[in-house]
Formats: sequence, C-alpha cells, structure tokens
Amino acid sequence: MSKQYDVVVLGGGPGGYTAAIRAAQLGRTVALVEKDKLGGTCLHRGCIPSKALLRSAEVYALARTSAGFGVETGGVTLDFGKVQARKRQIVEQLHKGVQSLMKKNKIDVYIGSGRVTGPSIFSPRSGAVAVELASGEAELLVGDRLIIAAGSRPRLLPGLEADGEYVLTSDEALEMEELPKSILIIGGGVIGVEWASMLNDFGVGVTILEYENRLLPQEDKDLSRELERLFRKRGIKAVTGAKVIPETVAAESGGMTLEAEVGGKRETFRAEKVLVAVGRVPNGDGLGLENTNVQVERGAIRVNAHFQTKEPHIYAIGDVIGGPQLAHAASSQAIAAVEHALGLDAEPPVPEWIPRCIYSRPEVAAIGLSETSAKERGHDVKTGTFSFKALGKALVLGETDGFVKVVADKRTGDLLGVHMIGPHVTDMIGEAALARLLDAVPWEVGRAIHPHPTLSEALAEAMLAVDGRAVNG
Repeated sequence: MSKQYDVVVLGGGPGGYTAAIRAAQLGRTVALVEKDKLGGTCLHRGCIPSKALLRSAEVYALARTSAGFGVETGGVTLDFGKVQARKRQIVEQLHKGVQSLMKKNKIDVYIGSGRVTGPSIFSPRSGAVAVELASGEAELLVGDRLIIAAGSRPRLLPGLEADGEYVLTSDEALEMEELPKSILIIGGGVIGVEWASMLNDFGVGVTILEYENRLLPQEDKDLSRELERLFRKRGIKAVTGAKVIPETVAAESGGMTLEAEVGGKRETFRAEKVLVAVGRVPNGDGLGLENTNVQVERGAIRVNAHFQTKEPHIYAIGDVIGGPQLAHAASSQAIAAVEHALGLDAEPPVPEWIPRCIYSRPEVAAIGLSETSAKERGHDVKTGTFSFKALGKALVLGETDGFVKVVADKRTGDLLGVHMIGPHVTDMIGEAALARLLDAVPWEVGRAIHPHPTLSEALAEAMLAVDGRAVNG
C-alpha cells in the first residue's frame, strides 16, 4: 500500500522541518521522514549541544576571573556531569518544541530510514520514498513533490577513524563523560576553533593542527590574525601549515601521539585525545538516488539555483547539497525550494550573503566578501574598521578584544562584506544581513541611530569609518 501526499520531505533537521512547515502553511498535505530524531544533527549533535557546552565554558571562565569585577567567589569548581545534564535538558526541550510544531501544522511524521524509489505501479515517476519503520514495518510515501534534506556527517581522515575513546569526531566529543587533560584538534576551521575555545575554557590543554596557513582560512585574514593572537594569549597553541601524517598515529600510555609535517620538518605531538574536525560530508549517498536522474557527486546532490535536481519534482536543500553547511542556510533554502516547487515566485538565498557565525571566545561573525575576495572579483575596495577597545559597552563588559571591519566598493559605495570578531558579534551580524537585503550602503547604516552604550555602536562606527567619518575612532 502507498500513502499519497502533496509534499514528502526526507530529513527532519532545520531544513527538513522548515520545508514541511512551509508546505503545510501553503495548504498542502505533508509527510516528513526522519531516521533518528526530529531536529537532526543541528539539534542533537551539532549547533545546540555544542553551544550549550560553550556557554558553560564561558561562565566557568568568567567565574574564575570575577574578582576583576569586584566579585569574590572563593573556590570555583567545575561539575562536568551537570554541564552535560544541562546540555541534554536544553536539547530535549527544543526536541519537544519541534514535535509540537509538527502536530500544530498537521504534518505526518515517520520515524524510520527512507530511500527514494524508481517508477512503480504506485508512482509512474521516480521519487516515492520507501520507509523502513523502527517497528520493522514499511510504508511507501508518494508525493507530488519531494524535498531531500538528508544533512551531513563528520568527515574522517584515513588512518584517523574515530574509536570513541582516543580519536573523536564532534559526535563523540559531545558525549564525553570526563574532560581530558590535553587534546590535539586536527582542523582549524569553524568546528575546530569552537572546540578549542570551549575546551581551553574548561581547563584542557589544547593544540590545533591546521593544514592551511591560518585559522579560519575561509574568512577575512584580519579576523584570522586577531583570533590567532587572542588564542595564543589564552594558551591555545595553533600550528598552521601542518600536514598530519595519519600512519604515524599511535596509542601510548595515557594518550595518543602523531607526527605532522610543519615547514618541511616532521614534528611529534602528544595528547590524551585527538579530535578530528576537518569538516562534514554530505549524506547524498545511500538514499536510493541511483533509481532516479538525480546527480550526486561525492555525496553532494547537484541542484540548480532553485534547489531543483535533474528530476523537476525532486528538490534538495541544506548540507546534502554542499555549500554553506549552516542551519539557517538550510532553513532559508527550504522556504525558497518549497515555494518554487509549489509555483510561487521564490527568490533563493545568495550563499555569500548568508551570515557565518563562530561561537568561540571571542565570537566571530561575517557576511559577504572578504577584502581579498572582493579584490579578486575586480572591486576597487575601501574599508572601515572600529575596535571594541574604544567602546563604552565593551569596557563595561570587560570584553574589549576584537573589531568590526566593513568592506565596500570605492566607486559605487556598495556594501561588499562585514567581518566581526569580539563580544556577542553573532547577535550583531543580523543587522548587516538586513542592510544587504535592503541594499543599504555603509553610510546609511552608520547614520541610523544606534543606542548608547551598546555593542552595536561598533558596527555603526565601522560603517562610517569607510568614508573616514567615524566619530569615536
């Protein structure tokens, strides 16, 4: 037997459940298939649990330095069991919230493993989803439209496969019952930087090994330099230009040892555990797409500007298509894909104008082009920078490291990019996204009245600094 729907969604992460909700809002019947738990990787093994741990780490670090605020706390201790319990409570609360949203929008949820089928007597075209339920029973879901939001998984390095004890990915690290005394983090991108910051705040000795010549190699060079400086100040060792040699990895008493080629020489590194943080792999393989005309390359499903595959009724969004692997990217893509699939005039998000946020200490946030990228695209650029050291609210918070940098086109004045490192910048980058949506130029953002004292004044001053008009810089 088969069940008929207007829209079937494969994957229940932020992209998948947003797609399901938007289709339901538009009056369609919707089925959502999720093999694990609603909320996907972001809620259960990514964004939310990692940020819960980061927050506990920040509070612990603040408590240890509270005397500088005139607050004497006595001995400060860390109960990592309670840290993990708080993380689980937050995840469970949000999980219940997603479940409630499915009921509210009358979306049929199938918890099981789904595979896309080819043409059959139940559906004359490919794209039905065969679901193997946890009970062992099977369902065939036939939809007029199929949205694939299958997500991604941690990328592994040959010879450094996770064993859950000595070699970890972020999945295993999130479930640690005890903190190690030291850790080697392979990869200095978003995931590696966040874990380095967190574990350092928890008192773990951290060494980062990054293959490229700087941390956060995809971001503006000025952000990278400032983050590396501040990490060194905190005692985090960042070794860049480091090529790890997997065959040298060995377990020894109390930990792991490995070698990396740095500057043409081999160096040996030791730590209690190794965290492999070299990105994530799209989950496009193993979905049955060989039964369709959908193209998959190295796990990533190929789509057009509207997230449509070679099968016009099949769409794909989120991590599974590669590109920005961000929950909010998947959600925005979901809305655009569903609206296009259902015949509305949908404007897809532009990848470079999706905000990028890193929840280290200090935080990093960016949108648009870096100064180097803008020049490579032929722009004659002008920039404006404003330091948090000159900001009253930053001084009040005791967090004065970092700056805001704005990149603009010298001829047209157009805003090309905004790059921030400092306190709470992940909450501030949304204003830059709004500025881009409204096609505002820097001086217009700077002229908008920003309340004092707030951190948002840094963005306003940096925008004015593009034309040499910053008041406090």
